[in-house]
Amino acid sequence: MTDRAAYFAAKLAAETDPSDLHAARAAGEELIVIDVRSDEAWAQGRLPQAIHMPYREIAERAPREIPSGSHVVVYCWSPGCNAGAKGALEFAALGYDVRELIGGFEYWAREGYPIEDADGIHHRPVDPLTGVPRVRTRA
Repeated sequence: MTDRAAYFAAKLAAETDPSDLHAARAAGEELIVIDVRSDEAWAQGRLPQAIHMPYREIAERAPREIPSGSHVVVYCWSPGCNAGAKGALEFAALGYDVRELIGGFEYWAREGYPIEDADGIHHRPVDPLTGVPRVRTRA
């Protein structure tokens, strides 16, 4: 059982989910959120205040653009995309404290959290399969 406890402790240390990320940001935690998706995906919408850094560019750009010692959260499109894991690996290899947003942009949007695009910040309806509309705030 100890092996399983260690596994789940390590897993939780390496990932976060939309509600925990939203709560951390609302509490003022200093996190740098990185969108590792393509230019086209970025244009469709993203987490507010995210930095666009496709995972293939992290090794070159992160040391110049992201202060060492930063707490970083990376995300890609959805659970069906492993670009977030690739991005997290790149940041970890550079020595950053990094976590992957499980569910990615898809679940962030499905849970009704704010998304940003060229027209500003929006909220999509909460998907009743992933979130509970009556407890969501518009922060």
